[in-house]
Amino acid sequence: MEGVPFEEEWPFAIHLLAHVYVNDINSARYLWKSIPAAVKERQPEVVAAWRIGQRLWTRDYAAVHEAIQVYTKRMFQLLLSAYSTIGIQDTALFLGMNEDDATNYVVQQGWVVDPDSRMLTVKKQPVKTEQKLDSSKLHRLTEYVFHLEH
Repeated sequence: MEGVPFEEEWPFAIHLLAHVYVNDINSARYLWKSIPAAVKERQPEVVAAWRIGQRLWTRDYAAVHEAIQVYTKRMFQLLLSAYSTIGIQDTALFLGMNEDDATNYVVQQGWVVDPDSRMLTVKKQPVKTEQKLDSSKLHRLTEYVFHLEH
């Protein structure tokens, strides 16, 4: 019988965070060491969970809060790029906040709340289309085109 390998199914991020939650950082550390590299590469949430555990292991509590804030910002960026409207409850789940805090957080970012439908309208960020020009690449392209024409 074929199926998904055990490593693909196992919720490593949840497992790591469970050890953190019960303040068993040593077990979280050993779990991290046993997670296959392929899983770490394909599941960024596992790496994010371990960053928190790592900071706790070294007793760098300020960095714990920073790691959580960075993860929250990443999730916010994901919501920003994936949705035009989203429910308050779903937003709170994605951001790891209660509904009031999540609503306040996104409103500060310019989102609009519809209290009747409990939906949020995402304020899309302007698309940045700036392109960095590298004069050496432009020079090489010019030489290549010149060579083709002559």
